[in-house]
Amino acid sequence: MPLYQPYKLSYRTFTEFEPFFIELEDAAGKRAFSDAHVSPGSSSETREGAWKYCQDRLHELKGVDIEDGKIKLLARLEQSKVATTLLVTALESLQDSQWLQIEKDIDQELIVPVNAMDEPGIENELQLLLGQGFTTFKVKVGKDVDADIARTNTILRLLADRATIRLDANRAYSKEDAIRFAQGIEYAGADLFEQPCDSEAWDDNAAVALESPIPLMLDEPICSLADIERAAQIPNVGYCKVKLKRFGSLDALAAGIQSVHDHGMLAVLGDGLGSEINNWMEAAVAARLIRTKGEFNGFLKHIDHLFLNSLSCQNGKIHLQARYFPQLDKEAIDRLTVDKYDVEY
Repeated sequence: MPLYQPYKLSYRTFTEFEPFFIELEDAAGKRAFSDAHVSPGSSSETREGAWKYCQDRLHELKGVDIEDGKIKLLARLEQSKVATTLLVTALESLQDSQWLQIEKDIDQELIVPVNAMDEPGIENELQLLLGQGFTTFKVKVGKDVDADIARTNTILRLLADRATIRLDANRAYSKEDAIRFAQGIEYAGADLFEQPCDSEAWDDNAAVALESPIPLMLDEPICSLADIERAAQIPNVGYCKVKLKRFGSLDALAAGIQSVHDHGMLAVLGDGLGSEINNWMEAAVAARLIRTKGEFNGFLKHIDHLFLNSLSCQNGKIHLQARYFPQLDKEAIDRLTVDKYDVEY
């Protein structure tokens, strides 16, 4: 799925998304679907491994009740989180999960990234995004601490309190560089500092939180209720980032969001690498549970639509109408598919 423009992270620049897509059909002819994106470099999960995992698990589901199938799949979540989530959420959709039911019209504010690097480009991009109604922007950092400080201060200076930003290092900083970066921000307007150090470096992230004037948000380490409880013990961690593809199911994602709030933090939901399908599922859960602006904005980055009734985003907000349910654009799915695997029982 080609993107409108490259999406630059500290560990990789994406020019396209390559999600796994699944469609299930039951004996009565009812169909349901889901998708999920393995992001190389984000974790140890690989696309090749997830592809084989999906094929192996599908064969094991022959003759298995849906509830039993979900239990069997979730028992192996640690083996391949994204692939497990792909399969389980398709089963949940086949069961008409309550989390995908839109009960009333709702608008949810989205954040979007700032991609420009030099001041003229930043100024032009900010004017464009502000004109489109967005009021919070994601700023990716983590490659060069001095350049990151300068660029962040430029963005905040140009915004002049018209909007806020979220800073995201994608695990790329050392403890020392993360502290130097956070303390180098001269202007107000940074809401949070996301995942400065490596996923497993809990002590380093805690040390950064202690020294940072900006509240921290943990992202990649947050995959379970135990992770949320651990994050809650760290002073100045005010947010946990949750993504559907790490929790295994819609039900587990909802439980995770509730746990974040129960522990006195705020949950931020959304996968910026998600497609229209993944973002729809996240937005549907967010409509009931989330109190912060959404990061389920991947569908704004890829050129092709996957739904005939595409997700609507106007004035910086995703709009979900009551009883909205997406209809697949089969032509688009077929045209974009690069490999296919069928299983019949």
